[in-house]
Amino acid sequence: MTQAVLSLGSNLGDRLAHLRGAVAALADWTLVVSGVYETPPWGDVDQPAFLNAAVLVADEGADARRWLDRGRAAEAASGRTRDSTRRFGPRTLDIDVIAVWSADGEPVLSGDPELTLPHPRAHERAFVLRPWIDIQPYGQLPGHGWLTDLLRAPAVATDLASIIARPDLALESDP
Repeated sequence: MTQAVLSLGSNLGDRLAHLRGAVAALADWTLVVSGVYETPPWGDVDQPAFLNAAVLVADEGADARRWLDRGRAAEAASGRTRDSTRRFGPRTLDIDVIAVWSADGEPVLSGDPELTLPHPRAHERAFVLRPWIDIQPYGQLPGHGWLTDLLRAPAVATDLASIIARPDLALESDP
């Protein structure tokens, strides 16, 4: 059975509904869903704040590419369009495959530009790491170390200070 950590984000339209739609689309494979966090935009600050979450998923028949395909299908269902001029621009839904583990628990590594694993910038992003630690408190990002240590890195810790936990917003698999 492969496992994967997926990062969810939305900052256009009904952000919570988009995240709930993603959780519903992944419900058959979901082991656990994080809390919701409100985060400032990263990389392109001229846009609304994001809602972010993380999901731990597992499936016997899925490889890393299958998790990417499932994420993209959920993005399309939310009306996501990709703007080639704004790589980090606003979006109805963004689902990133952060890390994947094979059936024997080994991290899956990929240098494919379309699906680099582990995600090449996850260790720099508090909006990925903070929700992830909800679902894997003793988690490690392959090649980078413990989530708790990554959250203490100076640049990440600075970003972490601007993240707001939103316990008033729940992600159920049936919105």
